[in-house]
Amino acid sequence: MSAAEYREEPGQLLQPWKETAIVGKPLPRVDGYERVSGAAVYPSDTSLPDMIYGAILRCPHAHALVKLVDTRQAEKMPGVRAVITGKTPGAGVDWPYTTPVMTVKTKLFDPHCRHEGEEVAAVAAETPYQAWDAVKAIKVEYEVLPFVVDHKKALEPQAPAIHEGGNRVGKTQTYGRGDVAKGFTEADVVLEETYSTACELHTPIELHGCVAKWDGPRLTVWEPTQGVFEVQSGIAQVLGLPLANVRVIGHYVGGAFGSRLTAGKYNIIAALLARKTGRPVKLFLTREETYLCVGNRPPDTMKLKAGVRKDGTLTALDYSALGTGGAYPAEGTGNVDWLVRDLYTCPNVRTQTTDVYTNAGPARPFRAPGHPQCAWALEQMMDALAEAIGMDPVELRLKNIPSLSQARGLPYTTTGLRQCLEEGARAFGWKEARQKAAESRGSGPIRRGVGMAGGLWVVGGGRPPVTVVVKLFADGSANLNMGASDIGTGTKTVMAMVVAEELGVPLEKIQIENADTGTTQFTTRSGGSKTVPSESPAVRAAAFSVKQQLLAMAGKDLKASPSDLELKGGSVVVKGDPAREIKITNISELKEWGVVLGVGTRGPNPQKQWVTPFCAQFCEVEVNLKTGEVKVVRFLGTNDSGRVMNRLTFECQVFGGITMGIGLALTEFRVLDGNQTGKMVNRNWHDYKLPTALDVPADMVSLPIELDDPWCNSAGAKGLGEPATIPTAAALANAVYNATGVRMTSTPIDPLKLCQALASQRKGG
Repeated sequence: MSAAEYREEPGQLLQPWKETAIVGKPLPRVDGYERVSGAAVYPSDTSLPDMIYGAILRCPHAHALVKLVDTRQAEKMPGVRAVITGKTPGAGVDWPYTTPVMTVKTKLFDPHCRHEGEEVAAVAAETPYQAWDAVKAIKVEYEVLPFVVDHKKALEPQAPAIHEGGNRVGKTQTYGRGDVAKGFTEADVVLEETYSTACELHTPIELHGCVAKWDGPRLTVWEPTQGVFEVQSGIAQVLGLPLANVRVIGHYVGGAFGSRLTAGKYNIIAALLARKTGRPVKLFLTREETYLCVGNRPPDTMKLKAGVRKDGTLTALDYSALGTGGAYPAEGTGNVDWLVRDLYTCPNVRTQTTDVYTNAGPARPFRAPGHPQCAWALEQMMDALAEAIGMDPVELRLKNIPSLSQARGLPYTTTGLRQCLEEGARAFGWKEARQKAAESRGSGPIRRGVGMAGGLWVVGGGRPPVTVVVKLFADGSANLNMGASDIGTGTKTVMAMVVAEELGVPLEKIQIENADTGTTQFTTRSGGSKTVPSESPAVRAAAFSVKQQLLAMAGKDLKASPSDLELKGGSVVVKGDPAREIKITNISELKEWGVVLGVGTRGPNPQKQWVTPFCAQFCEVEVNLKTGEVKVVRFLGTNDSGRVMNRLTFECQVFGGITMGIGLALTEFRVLDGNQTGKMVNRNWHDYKLPTALDVPADMVSLPIELDDPWCNSAGAKGLGEPATIPTAAALANAVYNATGVRMTSTPIDPLKLCQALASQRKGG
């Protein structure tokens, strides 16, 4: 079967590029000047004539019933134009929380508040200050209820029920293959450990929110979102509007990481306030609100038992995870077992994942949902197994490279894990670094250590539906029209490069329209590392369609068959006879019509193979045994993510993923008061410690592994955003162990915890 049978249409016969002139080069962002100069208009910058401002009153308790809402004083305050509650006509709409396992419907303003920060009422006023003054003037009578914020306590008999039917979210999800018990009897070494990861928060720079404006029955929303069509659908569903009457615009996005994939309650509240007042309403949350309400990487507690033979062959893996998506269904354990299922060859595997409700804000997909948590457990266990049998950690992983997706029973289009491990270890100087770290452990307080970890992302290669339109104008400039959001990853730049590669149009002559349901073409949301692999084949197909039409037009002028023509340097040239050429701008039919339009779509991935990106990371740390401080000295990331579309944006993705993983490993955790109030106590950038430039090593290297993958798609990209952060925290934990001999099984590895572990080690505890 040939690779062509898997191509997207209409460019179904397109084969991946071989040599490229534009694609793969380290080119700066096409909108870089606008972004760094402040000229780019983000949704939070939007200002409309006659615009007023919204603010939301939120429940201050972890668990409570709203008994009475008194808005009379707020309604009389200066500048106030509207106050809405759950009893306001039109505001009593349902709000669905849906996951693959279940759906729970609440209200936009639900009188049963299940976490701190639930919406109780909202205000629109002439200024933000007047709106917030009015919010504070609303009097609410609450019946405060018992709460549970610890997922490990949520299933205890005395735990308060958050929803009818108890605190278990659906059924425990299970997976199995082989005979786990038999596998452990075949092992020479069996180890068992419990690992845990703390809750990590998205905290993008641009706050969540929107501007809403009605024009008669039609609603326009400006929002920094990962998917304008997804938000359009959500708003239309909740408000009962035709999709044609909802327009969502999101040209720029100030960070997302998975927290902006769907419509939020603030969309509906802004729309209701705008409809009630007859004026545009701008409603953006405060930083404190975003910590409570817009999502997080769920905390997980994981138990892993593993068996290995002395030759390094894995014989059995038995894994269970308990996690929480908060107060509403949010896949608190979604994909948290996938690496155990699929990363390493093992015939006997069993996994169980249990999601529970707690009185905390709902989770959202967060850059590789579930995978960094699972890597934290699996990759530390792999190092522990290697030590137990006296094998190098890289060698143990190389011993168990998979040739197919074991959980799916399908071969991978390419399996670059071996190359990631081997080439990464070589470039990092793995063996030499381990030897130097061992030799440097003298009597001083500073210890060096090196660590590594591997990973894969559950999906790759993108997916349909995607539609893109490319126009080539008579003057040789082009327009690219696509619905995808550029969430800061350089999507617009990469897609313009694809057009430039296919048509030979300089980047500066390509104008881009994106992320507007009113003017651009439908696509799925930008998330899950699918944007470039999904959009670029459709963009290439659209550009290819333009090229074919252009060659046909030029053939009439040159009196040649289109199959004998090619595009070169802004001209159409007869192959083998370069003297016979015509500039694009001189093609008669193009001058007559003024424009050539091509439409491209994204076809399905291979049916009998699975597209998957692989990765491995290597790091070196310094640990101060006296203070417990961990300094990250250097990091190297290898990624089998298919073709590198733009080397500069590729490196930015890798370095950004490593930075986020450093936060998970060393500094980030949500603190909920589990004893008295259930409230979050570190909901600001001072107390919630994001890694800064001082926490990230100056020595970071991105090493792409570009394997020939004719089955992937016509662009050859497999996705990078998620894999770039999956192994980071585990690699750091392994490096800390290498430096100290202390195995840190819970995140974050902060100085206090590490000092306590070191003290316990010295006492022999």
